[in-house]
Amino acid sequence: MARDARGGRAARHRPRVQSVALAVAGVFLLIGVLGFIPGITTDYGRLRFAGHHSDALLLGLFQVSILHNAVHLLFGLAGLVLARSVGGARVFLAGGGAVYLALWLYGLAIEAVDPEAGANILPINDADNWLHLALGFGMLALGLLLSNQAGTGGRLDNPADRH
Repeated sequence: MARDARGGRAARHRPRVQSVALAVAGVFLLIGVLGFIPGITTDYGRLRFAGHHSDALLLGLFQVSILHNAVHLLFGLAGLVLARSVGGARVFLAGGGAVYLALWLYGLAIEAVDPEAGANILPINDADNWLHLALGFGMLALGLLLSNQAGTGGRLDNPADRH
């Protein structure tokens, strides 16, 4: 049986929900960094702090700004912290999914009302809207459906004071 790094108790496998949350957080960190790299972000010279006037496109497809990239980085960091526990991983995935569904609705509302309005603080285009919809449903489903013990209602997490 494998032992932890200190040679103490047996090492446990990380629950799937935590592994998935770590992977999703890592992708958000990667996307946040890539948004600041010229070439990967086309029209990099047109990158603005915030607003719909930022015409930089991540991968030539997704409209981004400095604020948008910073939000990806912060979201990824929050995911790394929350993924340290099963409950936190679930909150990150399900809560993050709900946030992305709200962001999808925000994008639809901005397009329907006035894309040039001052309320449009994050640059969002059609590609972003579709991505937000997919992320929202995907993260929400993962956060709600992945369980610590396959198919059972086992204990979700151990309190910090229990070993």
